[in-house]
Amino acid sequence: MRKNSIKNTRINTEVQRELSNILRGGIKDPRVAPMTSVVAVEVAPDLKTCRAYISVLGDRKAQEDTIKGLQSAEGYIRRELARTINMRNTPEIHFIMDQSIEYGVNMTKKINELTRDLKGEDE
Repeated sequence: MRKNSIKNTRINTEVQRELSNILRGGIKDPRVAPMTSVVAVEVAPDLKTCRAYISVLGDRKAQEDTIKGLQSAEGYIRRELARTINMRNTPEIHFIMDQSIEYGVNMTKKINELTRDLKGEDE
């Protein structure tokens, strides 16, 4: 199976959906922030490994605690994933913090400040 094949894309989408459901309803670890979302998932073509990009609404400490909590709950998450998705192999999950949403919010704030300053100078 090639990396960008239709089958791999469907698997990525299904794993992302199920990971989101598991994080929303099944994780009882207090370190995992309630506003945690799965931004993207990349399952390797051999279905052995998976990179899950996680976004957390909160400060740096909340993000670090959430990653530690998810890494400690990886066995549970993997078991639930195997129970809900019928795959030959259940991938080993590596959680990676995704900063793209935070970066986008910061850039939007800067653009808004700049346009507000420009409008102030015009008046």
